[in-house]
Amino acid sequence: MFIKDYISKDYPIFNSRDSIEEACETAKEFGYSHVFIIKGGVFQGGLSQSFLEDSPEGNLDSLNIHYERFAIMEDSSLLDSIKLFHTFNANVIPVISKEEKYLGYISCDDIFNEFSKYPLFSENGAILTIQTNGLHYSMTEITQIVESNNAKIYGTFISAIREDSIEITLKISNENLSSIDETFERYGYNVTNKHYDDEKEELLKDRFGFFQKFLEI
Repeated sequence: MFIKDYISKDYPIFNSRDSIEEACETAKEFGYSHVFIIKGGVFQGGLSQSFLEDSPEGNLDSLNIHYERFAIMEDSSLLDSIKLFHTFNANVIPVISKEEKYLGYISCDDIFNEFSKYPLFSENGAILTIQTNGLHYSMTEITQIVESNNAKIYGTFISAIREDSIEITLKISNENLSSIDETFERYGYNVTNKHYDDEKEELLKDRFGFFQKFLEI
């Protein structure tokens, strides 16, 4: 799950002396939100396609005070990219080395296509969100509750942390759902949301929105 295994190189990189118009047209052609600029092989930053569209003619260096400095290191995890996609409203992120040399890029589609192979998304099942007092939180206990009802956990993550409570989202198999709900209630967990639709297309319809929950932590 390291970024270096998913780097692409077919999207042109621009030098600071290249024209704004050329960069804007390339972004439109590829359907990407940003273009990236280097100088002497070193990453300088990015500019959004919408910003370029509203900029006067000239070269990219004339916009250097507007460069957005976001990138991801080649040895980072795929999960590290999600917040960057969200924060910079981007569908493409540059990959750089420790020396800030530009290595290529990763796209939003590539990342989520990879995640969609994981059981959290690929397996049919139910999605439950449970809430409990933060001091009461125990993943061991949660796992035991699900498995004691002859069901399986396909994935789980913390979807919210507050001063007095924590929310955990689970993807589980469809066996004995009513019994699982009741057992969670008995152990002091409040089931706040249930989604029992088995259609994979529905579950993956808003993949980015699903991962937004990571950003709430």
